[in-house]
Amino acid sequence: MAALPPALALAACGGGGNSPSGIGVGPPVASAAERRVKVSTGPDVSLQVRDWQKPGTAGPVIVLLAGLGGNARYFDSLAPALTNDFSRVVAISRRGYGLSGKPLPVKSATQHYEVDDLTADLKAVLDDLGLQRVVLAGHSIAGNELTRFAGRFPERVQGLVYLDTSFDYTVDGDTGGEELPTNKALAEPVVTPADNQSMQTAIAFQRRKFKGWWPPLEANLRDALDVQSDGSVRPNTPESLETAMDTAAHKFSPDYTQVRTPSLVITALFADNRDLMPWLEMPLDAKTGKDAADFLRIYRRARITDANRLVAALKTPHHVTLDNCSHGDFLMEREADVLRAIRFMTWA
Repeated sequence: MAALPPALALAACGGGGNSPSGIGVGPPVASAAERRVKVSTGPDVSLQVRDWQKPGTAGPVIVLLAGLGGNARYFDSLAPALTNDFSRVVAISRRGYGLSGKPLPVKSATQHYEVDDLTADLKAVLDDLGLQRVVLAGHSIAGNELTRFAGRFPERVQGLVYLDTSFDYTVDGDTGGEELPTNKALAEPVVTPADNQSMQTAIAFQRRKFKGWWPPLEANLRDALDVQSDGSVRPNTPESLETAMDTAAHKFSPDYTQVRTPSLVITALFADNRDLMPWLEMPLDAKTGKDAADFLRIYRRARITDANRLVAALKTPHHVTLDNCSHGDFLMEREADVLRAIRFMTWA
């Protein structure tokens, strides 16, 4: 969905920890194997891959892709829970993020970060791991990669799971003709040098931007920051790379007519300010309170319309809406519901 403020498209963050839900908990699962897989030689790029396998588990293989800004650690809780139902669970940090390679765009603003570059990387990882056919699950902007990969390599895809993704980032959201409020008090906090004085101050800043703070979010953050000699931290993804990835993603229009595999759409729908703008400090003054309520109402409408467009484009009967949750951390807060929805599917 295009033309909506950054606060409404929180970047994915994730990390490590035990399953916060009761569902999915079984015999102890071995720690993830850390791998680096070379996906390109021009430029030289290797990706961070985390790989879970539990002996004796039957079922397909599932591959997990984080949203914009996220990395493989975002799935450190969901992934081991999925090993009860999948023979192998793989989480990938796409190029540019986490511990993966970060080639800089030089010849064009989006060089090395077009959706086709990312899908080629995905195929290279599957080839390297010997995975011929998989279920792909992607959060947020990773929906682009799911759709493109399924269109280019249908024989490699057993199923798709769209985890609160958008229908088309080139299409404006349906606001019902209303203008979103522009109250500065609603704006997402912007990081300052003081917030990066240490890992702990960086964590404290990020906690303000999420409804809940889970071990996966912290581990994701730690893999996204480099610690300097004085103890301060800085993002390990250069700004030009962030711009390249964001620009390329928002100019890509998915072709859903090429998808020929069972698809599950999971929509995380916010219900209050805490779900959508957790950084707001209460109590709100009258104007900010009204603007926040209008913002919530208008954008909720847009998200519902967007999710319905995605479901219609995929022609799938499998759509689960999780209400009263947040885009950034619903996979942790509502892990039991996510697992239940994925388990319901019969992958071809």
